[in-house]
Formats: sequence, structure tokens, C-alpha cells
Amino acid sequence: MTLLSSRKIERVVVLGANGTMGYGSAALFTRAVPRVCFLARSREKAGQGLAAAIRQVRSQSLASRATVGSYDADLDAEVQQADWVFEALAEDFALKKQIFDRVEKARRGDSIVATVSSGLSISALAEGRSESFRRNFLGLHLFNPPNVIAGCELIAGRDTHPGVVDFTEAFARARLGREVVRCADTPAFAGNRVGFKVLNEAVQLAERHGPLLVDRLIGPYTGRSLPPLATIDLVGWDVHRAIVENIYQNAPDEAHETLRLPDSMSRLCESGTLGDKSGGGFFKQQDGSRLVLDLATGEYAPESEIALPPLDFIDEVARLHSQGRYREGLAVFLAAQGEWAECARRVIAGYIAYALARVGEVCERLSDLDRIMATGFNWAPPGALVDWMGPGAALRLVENSGLEAPALLREAARDAQGARLFRESHINIGKFFVAG
Repeated sequence: MTLLSSRKIERVVVLGANGTMGYGSAALFTRAVPRVCFLARSREKAGQGLAAAIRQVRSQSLASRATVGSYDADLDAEVQQADWVFEALAEDFALKKQIFDRVEKARRGDSIVATVSSGLSISALAEGRSESFRRNFLGLHLFNPPNVIAGCELIAGRDTHPGVVDFTEAFARARLGREVVRCADTPAFAGNRVGFKVLNEAVQLAERHGPLLVDRLIGPYTGRSLPPLATIDLVGWDVHRAIVENIYQNAPDEAHETLRLPDSMSRLCESGTLGDKSGGGFFKQQDGSRLVLDLATGEYAPESEIALPPLDFIDEVARLHSQGRYREGLAVFLAAQGEWAECARRVIAGYIAYALARVGEVCERLSDLDRIMATGFNWAPPGALVDWMGPGAALRLVENSGLEAPALLREAARDAQGARLFRESHINIGKFFVAG
């Protein structure tokens, strides 16, 4: 018997199916199982989630495998029949615990229960529940949108049965087409722990220098699909806030202060500024023009009216990247003069140092962290950056930025054979270094 044939997954229930992660996850499951039930607070909202899923994947065919329902009318019956219950509610511990109260009462003893949480403790969410629930409960953190981003994190709780973990990984790989990374049950897991450190550092810089300059300094030429503040607008300010506050409160480490949410962002978030979902965040579109937020005042100004300092080094790095000359581009980046080049280098140094220092804490191997940053965040993996800079140059970058060099980096710099840190041959590194 193969691992995948050890269980039948024919009916999946998705809770919170009207939200972005909910309907995106539900759409993904419709590719793999005969029936997926979209559940939300009302049947109307669940129907809206189904319609959004159809638009997202541009296929009406998923509707043939989908049904919709509400928590009050349908949850008990649907969960009782489900082989897999997938929770995709807001990142709110109390809310998730409340829905799991109902799931635990209704589920079959052998059904899998998974949460898409982006960083809440899996063990804490299962605490106090039956042995059956705890053995079959785990985290499967998909990245948004699931139909585009293949990376996902698999997180076992303290009592999750190893066989359930193995089956879920096999199912996610073979049936859902995921690049699965096993992570420890630590705040924000692996990808978000590292990624949101960089994103929040960009917010802190934007308070001082403005969003437009920061997104130019830490833009795609540094090895990421989107600039950091545009990324936060896309995922939502409320999501960003929940993740960084979780890390700041529960994972004090050497970069603790870079995870402190700026007061200006907190105030604006409270007043309804949530990024693209609210019509604007650090940036918004109006009458065909892009406007840029002033974090101090909450007012917007046309991008065309904001003057940036000379940043010629970015254009030169981008030019080299556009020709596939990534090593040369990074060499120009490391040698560039001026305060703004130094500012950009400090952020990238922080990314490398923080990521390598988390190996053994958030995941077992650097290859795991590299894979989730590449396939979950669409960022150049830290190991690949070290390889292309050269370990010695990367070590100097970190030390010149006033950061403690992690042991992995020091060891790489001492390696006379020059062994590569990044060895994931199935991942095309060049795609992360776009021209601008």
C-alpha cells in the first residue's frame, strides 16, 4: 500500500471560504478531490467565495465539484462527512478556537483537521482537545494566492501523529502540486518569520524616508518579485500587523526591534487603511495616477511630485541582472557608494544574517528555508545570495552592517573548497533578479 492510498480524501470542507485564503485554498482542493464544500457565515457569502474562486482560476469547471453552505445550517452535517476539514478563518486565535469547538464535536475520529494559519501555534490551537483531534491536527500554511504560489509550510503540533504528517505532505505534493517545507511550531513558522522581518524593517524605514524611496531601494533588483511595501499592500496591513505582533511578542531574538510595528502604521490600520483591500495603503491608484502615502500625516501625494535622490547604482545593477550577469550585478551592489546604497545593503545583510541564524530553530536545514523563501515569497533564497556574492563578501557585508554573523556564514567563508550553500537544482534562481 502506498502512503497516498492509506487514506481516502474524497470530501473536503473549507471554513472561511469567502476570504481570500479560504476560496483560494478551496479552489486548490477542487483539483484533487470529488467534493469541496465552501462554508462561511452565510450561504450568500460562501457563494461569493465560490464565484471568487472561479474568477481566480478562470475556470467554471471547479463549480461541478463544489457546494456552498453556512456555519449555522450546514457545518455539523458537512464536517461529519468530511475526510479533511480545512480552516481558513482570519488570523485570530480566539476565533479559530471557537470554530474548532464545533468541528471537534461534529468530526469523524479519523478526519484530518488543518489550519492555514500563517504563524499561530499549532500545539496551542489543539490544547485541551481530544486525543483524536490532536493526533489528526496540523498546520498547512499555503501562500496567497495558492493557485499561483506553490510553496507551503507543513507544521506538526506536539501531538500530531507522524503518519498524518507524512500523508499530508505526500497529498500536498502529489495532489495539490505544492513545494512542501516542514517547519517547527514556532511563531510565524519559517517563511513569515524571515520575510516579515524584512517587510517590517522596510515599514520602519518608510517612516523616515517615505515609501517611494524605500520600495526603490529594496526593490526587485535585490532579488524579489515585488518591492516590500507593495507586498504589504497586497497581503493586507491587518495580516502584516497580526504576523509581526505575534513574532514581536513571542519570539524575542537578536533582531527583535525590527519586528516592532511602527505606531504610525498601527494608527492608520485602526482607522481602516488596510492596503489594496481597502483601496489604498502605502500606495493607491486614483484617476490613472499612483499616489504615495505620508505615514506621518496619513495624506497622499502624487508619485510624480516626489523627488528621489540619485540612485544610479540601482540602474546599473538592474542592467546587469537583465543580461543574466547576476554575480556582476551583486558585485556592483556591494561596491556602490553613498548613504542610500549603504541603507539597501543593511537590509539585505539583515535578511541573510537573520535567515541563516534561524536554521535549526524554524526548520532543520538551510535548504528548507531557501525553498520556502524561493517558492513561498518569490524572493532570492539567502543561500543563493551568499553563493553569488561569495561567502567572504557576504560575511563582510553582514559584519560591516554591524550584525553578528551566523555560524553557517562563518563556516561557508572558511570553506577552502567553496561548496555552494544553495543546491536546489529544480529552482531557477535567475527569475528572482528582474531588471528593475
